[in-house]
Amino acid sequence: MYKKYSNINIDFVIGTVKFTVLNIVCERFLRSIPMHAHSDNSYEIHYIEDGHGTATVNGEKYTLSPKTLYITGPNISHEHTPLLSDPIVEYCIYLKAESIKGIHPEKDSMEDIFTKNHFWFGFDSQNLSETVSQLLNELDGKRPGFAVAARGLLEQCVVKIVRNYIFENRKLSFSKYTVKSKPENLNEQKYIVLEECFLYEYENITLKKLSDRLGLGTRQTERLLKAHYGKTFLQKKTEAKMSAAAVMLAESSKSITDISSALGYSTSEHFSQSFKKYYGMSPRDFRNKAIK
Repeated sequence: MYKKYSNINIDFVIGTVKFTVLNIVCERFLRSIPMHAHSDNSYEIHYIEDGHGTATVNGEKYTLSPKTLYITGPNISHEHTPLLSDPIVEYCIYLKAESIKGIHPEKDSMEDIFTKNHFWFGFDSQNLSETVSQLLNELDGKRPGFAVAARGLLEQCVVKIVRNYIFENRKLSFSKYTVKSKPENLNEQKYIVLEECFLYEYENITLKKLSDRLGLGTRQTERLLKAHYGKTFLQKKTEAKMSAAAVMLAESSKSITDISSALGYSTSEHFSQSFKKYYGMSPRDFRNKAIK
């Protein structure tokens, strides 16, 4: 089961914040998603429709089960692992949220609560599943007026999420991070290129390849990465490869040599040195600790 709706670019405004939805994915996960984080103004809505698994967010583990809802905003590191005997089915909505012309939302307004809450984990009490199902039906059918209907349903998603924050927990877990405006003009779809290259092509992506996809020079690309993530290209690539390595060591029966090759390292020794420098322990020690 896999559906991906790309290049959506549906905009809607709530109060003083413009929301732009870029991607929606519905997937039954038979694989883990390595640790990653999104750039400024980026949010992912994760709704577990079925199945079980584990999410790790900023180093903390959370159990995933039907009706779990969790939101990961700017700079929040997260990964998830399905229970293979009962894999999770997840609806994931990826969006950007930016103040209109630099106007900050009023305190405790709907948009203020959403944008300031960079991480929330709980259970949906607002029937979000029904709204997302209607949204996917509109995007699948493309009947007359589907874009208008989809925009309204996406607005409902944001409203229901904020109601979950307020009524489910009664206590908001605001992040210490603040939302910044985009430091440079970057086409919204290019954010997707950045996110997906490091998430799925970490073994062989180069600065030149990434720059070509973005239509930018290598220096411009480095500036963008530094501005949006606070990291260089090499740091982002290393982070992505090490996150994938940790998942493979913990979950697969692949040898360290095979993992090294899958990640694009020339030798297992080079991989082991890089892994120990990043995690402070060898791949073998990490695997032994993970399977205990």
